[in-house]
Amino acid sequence: MKILGILNVTPDSFYDGGKYLKIEDALSQAEKLISEGADIIDIGGESTRPGSQPVSVEEEIKRVVPVIKEIKKRWSQVPLSIDSYKYEVIKQALENGVEIINDIYALRYSPEVINLLKIYPDVKIILMHMQGTPQTMQINPYYPKGVISDIKEFFIERIKFLIENKIDLKRIILDPGIGFGKTTQHNIEILKNLKEFKKLTIDGEVFTFEVLVGLSRKSFIGRILGSEENPLPPQERYEGSIVLHTYCILQGVDYLRVHDVKATKQALKLLSRIME
Repeated sequence: MKILGILNVTPDSFYDGGKYLKIEDALSQAEKLISEGADIIDIGGESTRPGSQPVSVEEEIKRVVPVIKEIKKRWSQVPLSIDSYKYEVIKQALENGVEIINDIYALRYSPEVINLLKIYPDVKIILMHMQGTPQTMQINPYYPKGVISDIKEFFIERIKFLIENKIDLKRIILDPGIGFGKTTQHNIEILKNLKEFKKLTIDGEVFTFEVLVGLSRKSFIGRILGSEENPLPPQERYEGSIVLHTYCILQGVDYLRVHDVKATKQALKLLSRIME
């Protein structure tokens, strides 16, 4: 199990927007995440919360590339992930030593990123499921065959695209996209069925994949602990996030993308000891 510490270099992320826009603040947060035990730092320069607006490629590069360079200079041993779906941003991130691409569009927005995967054979790719776009995804999300079946179908289609391009399937990490075009009930269904995504049958052959979950402080936690009409704010979703991270560890998830590294790491340590 690996923990991705979230580093949002954005003014408008739902939980920590604006906190780490200055490079010294971003580096101080990176140091905190590393000291708390983050295995990977996931750096994003554009908020993809529901209703968020995209930023230009130039602006996103301006936000993330200096931070990537500085982190690599100071903590070269720590793997970095770029949370982006834009070719030029991803290209510059990889040129500066980033090891993982975290793409909410699963290469649908910039299919040419497949060429970067060919140039950098050790880079992993996180394929996330999202219905619609961040602007539209929470407007009446609907899954005709059921949320689990539809997500699996989506993953199979995306994996076939990588197979056609001769990308080693061991490089793929699947993220069912909690909160990305999902109701509270859809998110619960995903959590109940996480093991369904570990093994997928493609053209009659069964393949095993690593699975990532990103649920840290998301609004469905606030809706369950508060109400649909009056959800708890992100600042009050800490305990709920840690409980669900613990559940994900027990379900055999391979990666957790989190804001609260220390507590998640402690949950992992306790569970590992008990389950030895």
